[in-house]
This record gives sequence, structure tokens and C-alpha cells, in this order.
Amino acid sequence: MKKFETRTNERGEREKVPKDLAKKFNLNYLKLTNKTYSVGEYDLPEVVCNTEVFPDYIAGYSNPGNYHKTPYTAVGYFQYDDTFDGIHGLYNAIYYKNEKLLKEFKNRFAGVRFFIAPDYSEFGDIDTIENLYRVKKARIVSLWLALEMDAVVIPNITFSRIEDIDYYLKGLERCTVVAFSTMCYVENKIEKENLVKAVKKTVDYLDLKAIVVFDVCGDNTVVDEIFEYARNKGIEIIVPQNVLKSRNIARKKVV
Repeated sequence: MKKFETRTNERGEREKVPKDLAKKFNLNYLKLTNKTYSVGEYDLPEVVCNTEVFPDYIAGYSNPGNYHKTPYTAVGYFQYDDTFDGIHGLYNAIYYKNEKLLKEFKNRFAGVRFFIAPDYSEFGDIDTIENLYRVKKARIVSLWLALEMDAVVIPNITFSRIEDIDYYLKGLERCTVVAFSTMCYVENKIEKENLVKAVKKTVDYLDLKAIVVFDVCGDNTVVDEIFEYARNKGIEIIVPQNVLKSRNIARKKVV
């Protein structure tokens, strides 16, 4: 395979230049993963988060007007996947090296200091390859946000089945801060029990100092219950405000 191609330069001269093989093969994400390590059975990219400063507000991805609500606002991706991962989403922009789209995302996220890694949905009744690929996508987007936006990116712990969480945690060994979401877990007894188990497995595997929780309940009663094991281990549980939680707190006060 030829590694060079002939182009016309600014002086109108024909010259040989190296081909951008990563772009030719749709391997543009290697620019990011080559700056970290591959870990575990499935070679998931390692990400690291050791922040000692934490977000006090979580803005939804689709609400850029709230991205700077406080100096410590984090952008979170706790919405349906087609909201942030459509054909014009950030992952595809990275994957296909769409410079125009990447510039738009840089403008969109300008000045944001914190992100919570995208919450790509995973399911117990779809193929493992798809679930793993979604974890990989979250890692690659996290690397881009950290390297290109110079922001703190807090890994978001997700899992399709509780028995799979062990390999989802690979590559997070050097993190002291992670995030969880309680959405879709609180009202279902089995899902809530699984989240409690996931918290325990995560705490036992990683050497954590803090957990950031995206929660929309009107108080922190359920959070206290779900993260009791972590708190008893001396881990700080941080529950930033968000528009849904603030609304539910206000409704509860009215009632």
C-alpha cells in the first residue's frame, strides 16, 4: 500500500506528502487513545480523574444556557442517546475527524471546567459487543474533552448487567473520583438493588475519595441509602444540584 500521495502545494508545484492513514482507515480516535493505555481483557482506554475540586451543579447536555450557571458547573449527558449521540454527535465528529463539527463542539463547550463522561445507554438484553462499544465511546469522548477542552472529566460508572461491571471498571484504576446516576434505579426495587451492588463493587475495586451523584429526587434519602456503603468507607458523596432536582425539591416543599 502506498503511504504517500501527490498533491499540489501553495506554489503550484506537485509534491509527495504522507497520507493521513488514520483518516483513510477511520482510525482517527487513535490520536487520543495513543496518549493513554489499553487496560483489561477488552483493551478499554484508561482515563484518570483525581480532582480535589468538585462540581456544584450539573447542566444537561441539551441546555447550554446552564453550562456556566456556577463557576463549578459540570455538563452531564443524562438524556436519551439520540440527544447527544446522533449522526452529528461528538463521538462521530471524533471518529470521522469532522473538523467543522469538532470546532462547533469546542465553541459549545468553551469555558466548561467539568464534564461527567457520557451516559451511553447499555442493556442486559442486547449483545455484549454493543455494550462494550458504548463504554469505549464514553472513554474516547472523555479523552477528547480532557485533552482538547482542558477540562476535568469524571468517569461515569455504567453497566448493562451487574455481573459485567468488573470489566467495565477496567481502565479506571487510577481514578479517585467517579460519578453515578440514580435515574431509572430509584423506583424499581431490583434496579435499585443492582445499583447498590454496583456501588459496592466499585468501592471495593477502586481507591476512591469521592463519588459525584446525579440525582433528581426531592431529597437525598434514597442517595443516602444507595451510597451508605461508600460513605461508611470514608468516601465523600457529592450531590450537585440540577434543574430536575431543584424542581422536585420545590414541589416537595409546596406539598
